[in-house]
Order: sequence, then structure tokens, then C-alpha cells
Amino acid sequence: MAFYVDGFVLPVPRDGLDAYKKLARMACKIWLEYGALEYHECVADDVQPGKVTSFPQAVKLKPDEVVVFSWIVYKSRKARDRINAQVMKDPRLAGMDPKSLPFDGKRMFWGGFKPIVSKVAE
Repeated sequence: MAFYVDGFVLPVPRDGLDAYKKLARMACKIWLEYGALEYHECVADDVQPGKVTSFPQAVKLKPDEVVVFSWIVYKSRKARDRINAQVMKDPRLAGMDPKSLPFDGKRMFWGGFKPIVSKVAE
């Protein structure tokens, strides 16, 4: 399997979801321009608090928020590192004030993942 995935989970205020979608559409365009293979943003539809942990608990979800789960696919970790460096320097994203983002970045978590099982239905 020759690909690499970055995954993200974050809380977004329900009344800020349209602003988040606008930002996500722009981010999608930028990541794909620099070479990402896929870009996905999904809003929670069926996520319940768990007894020990869960998506809502992991982001300390507030009653007026929803969980967003996102992932970006790259050809390799090397490609991911190169693409992310370019994205972070892109003037469309660089210089964004974290206070003006339509989500709380302090409660966002992310990481890079190597695939171990992957199959697309035929």
C-alpha cells in the first residue's frame, strides 16, 4: 500500500458550520493543488458519548457544537511532509489568526497514519 493519511477531529460550533465549510472548501482546493490525492471533511451524524472515551469526549464537545472528522490522503509520508510545508506557507492560509477560525483549535487533535489494511469495493 503506497499512501499515507493525516486524520483530524475537531469541535465546530453549530452556528459556525457554514463558515467552517467555506474554510474547508478553500483548504481542500489548496491541499489538492499541492498534490494531496484526496481530501475529506465529515460532520458527525451518529456519535454518542462513551463510558470511557468517544469523539465527543475527546474534543470536550459542548452542547452547541458538532464533531468534524477529516482526513487527507497522500502518496507517501514524504509527499505529506512536502505538501504540508507548502500549504502552511500558502498566503491563503498563512497568517490566519487562530482567534478568527470557525473552530477551537485547542481541542482539535490530529496525526499521521500508515495504512495496515485497505481495500476498495470492486
